[in-house]
Parts: sequence; structure tokens; C-alpha cells
Amino acid sequence: MAEMEKKPVKITETILRDAHQSLIATRMTTEQMLPIIDKMDKVGYHAVECWGGATFDASLRFLKEDPWERLRKFRDGFKNTKLQMLFRGQNILGYRPYADDVVEYFVQKSVANGIDIIRIFDCLNDIRNLQTAVTAANKEKAHAQVAMSYTLGDAYTLDYWVDLAKRIEDMGANSICVKDMAGLLCPYQATELVTALKEAVDIPIEMHTHYTSGVASMTYLKSVEAGADIIDTAISPFALGTSQPATEVMVETFKGTPYDTGLDQKLLSEIADYFRPIRDEALDSGLLNPKNLGVNIKTLLYQVPGGMLSNLTSQLKEQGAEDKFYEVLEEVPRVRKDLGEPPLVTPSSQIVGTQAVFNVLMGERYKMATKETKDILAGKYGATVKPVNAELQKKILGENAEIITCRPADLIPNELDTLRKECEQWIQQDEDVLTYALFPQVAVDFFKYRQAQQTKVDATVADTENGSYPV
Repeated sequence: MAEMEKKPVKITETILRDAHQSLIATRMTTEQMLPIIDKMDKVGYHAVECWGGATFDASLRFLKEDPWERLRKFRDGFKNTKLQMLFRGQNILGYRPYADDVVEYFVQKSVANGIDIIRIFDCLNDIRNLQTAVTAANKEKAHAQVAMSYTLGDAYTLDYWVDLAKRIEDMGANSICVKDMAGLLCPYQATELVTALKEAVDIPIEMHTHYTSGVASMTYLKSVEAGADIIDTAISPFALGTSQPATEVMVETFKGTPYDTGLDQKLLSEIADYFRPIRDEALDSGLLNPKNLGVNIKTLLYQVPGGMLSNLTSQLKEQGAEDKFYEVLEEVPRVRKDLGEPPLVTPSSQIVGTQAVFNVLMGERYKMATKETKDILAGKYGATVKPVNAELQKKILGENAEIITCRPADLIPNELDTLRKECEQWIQQDEDVLTYALFPQVAVDFFKYRQAQQTKVDATVADTENGSYPV
């Protein structure tokens, strides 16, 4: 047999973002991460995902850290490695759509502070919600990667994914990510999908999945054999469960094959040694729930992401209705169908799940519709893959309700100047207005905390200069 041509697979390391977001609610601090950056920088990763997603909110809300400062420290430390972030399309890192001027400024500042690759996704795969961010990334000379939120259902045929990939390439993306947030993509389906994508587009394909359902490493193996260019992995102490397959395992898997990563296991082992005590401490404190490390096969049976399953359980527990769990699980696909069959990813997973709980507990479907259910039916999140249930739309919104068919952000006037005025008393750096735009209340609490800390430092310096030393 002729020797196969060498095609080393590239590795994006997720330990500084998705791995600790998935396992310990994004609670790793900047100080915990900084000492290992020098070693990580020597590995030869394709990129290190270290920002975006929930890191922004968690830094401010729980760790009292400035996310922009974290990014600048990462940039100082990583001399040879590209830094990557996750970006929710028109929602940026928040939970509502923002005006184009805010999206553009956020992209500009992310790149100025050190981001090289911006992975942009939309919970409905509505291309219109991605275009502003992609164009802004292109303008800033950053790498714009568009992620397709992978899911299963009647609408999601191979043709659907291929067509979406072609449109993503046409809109100016530099690469495509298959973002399988629930671990629903099985190995042989991955072969079929990646083969079709490689034939349809010329830009690189990156695979991102979670180990939740137990198939992820096999899915990566088949994806790489089919031509995937990059895979997302997590260093072993923070791998598996609701996180990604382990970096060292995938490196060993491809060793001596045409896909050999060429990464040094000794160096990876030293990085794993560094993170292991952090993982053990999280286990001891209860921050890491051992359940999150196991395999949850229900994700494949019900096509429901792991995080959504635990949300449903806790909602039912609060209502003393845990016996209704399977009824709710059966209601989820029906609600999803009524709402146009959206992929189940933040925020659509929460919307569908909560409505399913209401439908079961009230004993009558849609006796009460949540605000978010109304918003999806009204088109406020964008276009769904399939039409929503027209009868339901009329019943909940009324006969003459105005349905949004344009891009939702077209209805949002520029808001950057207004936001700047609202928070001008707190602004110490340009980026503060963006922090405020995303999380107004949390941002103000953080700005107050920052000011109090600075006052303390100033007082200490003054005491020292006066010759009186604090005991």
C-alpha cells in the first residue's frame, strides 16, 4: 500500500475556557492560570481558547476580575500561540441582541487586546445574526471562524449542513467549526458530515464536541480520518464528562500515523500535573460535581444536552414534581417542533425546556407561555430552520401580532453613545463601556468594587510615604 500523505491534525486546547466552563462553572481564576502559560506556549497548539463564552460574566460576577485585564495578561504570556474566543453572534457574550455599533466595537477591542481567532455562532444558525461580527473580524484582520450549532431533527439533513457551510464560506468566514455542544454527533455520522463538508468548501473544518454521551473521542478519530483539520481537546485533568476529549489521548491516538500532531507528551504531562491539584481542590470543595465526569447516555436517547437535563431536573425538584421527568422529556421534542425546531443551545435550550415543564405541570399545553417562547414565535431571535406552528403563534400572540421577518438587529438603533453616557462616571478604560453594555448591573457592582480596592491601595501608599507602615 502506498504511504499516505502526511496531514497532521491541529489541536485547539480548551483548558482556559470551555473545559473549566463545562466542569467547574468557569470558576478558574486568572492567577491560577498564569503560572502555566509559559509551558503551554511551548506546546505548538493551533490555538488556545481562553476567552468569551461564560468567562466574561463569571470573571465579573463571581471572581471580581476584569476580563479585559485577564486577556491582556494572556497576550503578554503567549508569545507564540494564537488566542481564541467564543462569540455569540449579535448577542456578543450577553443574552440579548445588540446594535451593530456595539458588536463592531467589541470585536475591535477584543482584537486590540490580544484575540487572534473569533469563533462566532448563533443559537438558530441564522446567518443574518453572524454577518456583522464576521465583517468586523475581517476588518480587524482577525481570523473569523463561524460555528454551526450541530443538532438532530427532520430539518437537519446532510444537505442542510452543506448548504449552511457554503453560505458561511461566502459570507467571508476563514474557517468553519462544527459545534456539537450536546455530544450528539456519532462517529460514522461524523465521517459522512466531514466528507461532505470537505467536498463543498475550501476553508478549514474544526470539530468541537463534548464527552457527555461518551462517543466524542471516536467521533474525533473518524472526523480526522475524513479530513477534519483541527480538533478541540482539554488537558486530561479537566477532560471527559461534560468537557472535551483529553488532549494527551488524542495526541497518542494519532502518533505514528499520517495525522501525527507532533506534540510532546512530556510537556503535556507537565501541564496536566499543574492542573491536577486545581481539579482535586474543585472536587474537595464541591465545585466539581463527580456526576459531570460520567457518561450520560440520555443525551443521545432524548437529544437533550447535559446542561439542559440538569436544569429540567432542578426545575421539577423545586416544584416537587420529579415524577414528571419522563413526561417532560417527551414534551421537549414537541415544544421544539412548535418553535421551529431550533438547535438546543443557549438560550434556545432553556426556552424549550422551561416551556415543556410548564406544559406538563399546568396539565394543558401553552396555558402559560413564557416571555422567551413569545419572543421566538414573534421572530425576535431570528429565523428558525422550519416555520413555527402557525396556530400556536396566533393563539399566543393574537391574530394581528406583528411578526419580525427582518434581521432582529435591524430594529435596534446604534446604542454605544447612550451606553457610554449611562456609565461615564465609572469609565477608566475604553473597554468599560462594553463591560457595562453586556452586564449593566454586574458591571456597576464590579466598578464599585474596583474603586474601593484602588482607594485601599492609595491609602496604603500614602501611609508608606508618610513613614507610617500598616501593621
